[in-house]
Amino acid sequence: MESVNMQAVVDDLASAVGLSVLVEDIDQHPVWWSTRGAVDGTRMRTILDRRVEPAAAAVVRRLRLAQATKPVRTPALPEADMWARWCMPVRYEGRAIGFLWVLDRDGTLTESDLPALVDCAELAAEAMAKTRRSADQRHRQRDELLSRLLRAPDQDAARELTRLENLPSDARVQVEAPPTAGGWPLPGHMSAHVVSSRVRNATSGGPVPLAELGEAVRRAAATRRVVAAGARLDRASWDGLGAWRFIVEAPDSLTVAQVHAGAEALLEQSRDDLMTTARVVLDHGGEVAAAAEELHVHRTTLYYRLNRITELTGVDLRSGAGRTSLQLALWLAAYRSVEE
Repeated sequence: MESVNMQAVVDDLASAVGLSVLVEDIDQHPVWWSTRGAVDGTRMRTILDRRVEPAAAAVVRRLRLAQATKPVRTPALPEADMWARWCMPVRYEGRAIGFLWVLDRDGTLTESDLPALVDCAELAAEAMAKTRRSADQRHRQRDELLSRLLRAPDQDAARELTRLENLPSDARVQVEAPPTAGGWPLPGHMSAHVVSSRVRNATSGGPVPLAELGEAVRRAAATRRVVAAGARLDRASWDGLGAWRFIVEAPDSLTVAQVHAGAEALLEQSRDDLMTTARVVLDHGGEVAAAAEELHVHRTTLYYRLNRITELTGVDLRSGAGRTSLQLALWLAAYRSVEE
C-alpha cells in the first residue's frame, strides 16, 4: 500500500466534521491529532503532557472500547474531566492497536459522519502497523550489531550501528548495571547509553568508543561484582574502584593463599564472624571504635576476635605488618565468591 500522510488525513477529518480528532496508540499515547476549538482537560493533558490520567484511562477498560468494532459514543464524564466523544478502535489484523477519538460535546456528529471515522481508523491502522514493522526490523538489526560488538571490538559493526541509529561517527558509550531508562537493553541486566553532551556517572566508568562496547560491559560487570563483594566505594563506578582494580585484574592463576595464607585460615572457619570482623577492621584502617560500631559488638568481644585472628593469620589488624596483603586476599576471596 502506498504511504499515506496520516497527519493530513486526520486534519481533513477534523475539518470535515468541525471537531477535534486524536489518534492514540494502544497505550493511549498521542500519535496524530488536529484541534478544532476548545477541548476538555483530558484532551489538553494528553496532547501537552503526553499522558492520560488514570480516571480517563479507566474509561477504555470500563466501556470495553478495545473490543468495539464500530464507533462508540461515550458520555460526558465530569469526574474524569471528559466531554462526550466518539471512539473508534484502530484495528490491525483483528487486534486493537490504538484508538481514534472525536470530541463531540454537543452531539453534532450524525450517522452519516461515522463512516469517515471508520475510514480514518483503517488508514491509521495501516500506518501504525507499517511504523511498527519498520521499528521491529530496526530493533532486530540493532540487536544483531550489538551482539557483534559484545563479542569483540568491531569497527564495521560500529559504523553500521551509527548509520542505523543516526549517531555521530565518533559516538561513545557507557554501560549501566542494573539497566536504566533510555538505553539499549543488553544481556546480563545492563543497558548501553550513547554519550551526548552529558557524561554519565556510569557503572562502566568513563565513555569508550562504540566499537569497544564489550569493554564497557566488562567494566560494568566487574564493578557490579565488586559491589556485591562488599566493597566500600564512594560511587559504584569503574572509575571509583581504586585498589579493587587489582582484584578485578588479578589473573585466575593467582590464589587467595598466594596473596596471604592467613586469609584461607579465616575462610576455613565454621563461622564467618572472624572473617567478617577482619574485613571490617581492615576496611576501617584498624580503627577499633568504628569497627565495633559497625559490627554492633562490645569492644571486649572485638578484642577477643582480634586476638583470635592474629593467632590464625599472624597479623595484628591494628598495626601489624601484612595487613594490606591480608586485606587484598580477603577482597579477592569475596570477589571470586560472587557469581558472574
